[in-house]
Amino acid sequence: MIKVRQYRAEDRDALVKLWQTVFPDDPPHNAPEKVIDEKLRVDDLIFVAYHDNAMVGACMAGYDGHRGWLYAVAVLASCRRQGVGEQMIKHVLEHLKQLGCGKVNLQIRADNTEVETFYRSLGFDVEERMSMGLRMT
Repeated sequence: MIKVRQYRAEDRDALVKLWQTVFPDDPPHNAPEKVIDEKLRVDDLIFVAYHDNAMVGACMAGYDGHRGWLYAVAVLASCRRQGVGEQMIKHVLEHLKQLGCGKVNLQIRADNTEVETFYRSLGFDVEERMSMGLRMT
């Protein structure tokens, strides 16, 4: 049975390990320790999924009062296709809805068709947009 809940301080080591495992090639500005600290300075919208007392998934969310976002959605490879991601995302979406969020966005790499199929199964659609970014560091 999967249990999804908001992040607690005692989850830190497990979350760092999970994100390092799932995103091994992330650039230094996405270092899990840094991301966790920065996120918690803003809000506490980090969610974790546990199975048998082991963290198997996590999702960081954002909400600016207008639109929500999903970031750093991760499920251990050994736990994929078992409903972990679906249960976790539905939990996060419900939490955002309770905050008043009416629309949620996310970004995935264009060549990640497997993840695209997963999000489509949850009701997400591709919106034609150009994603731009500016690194400030």
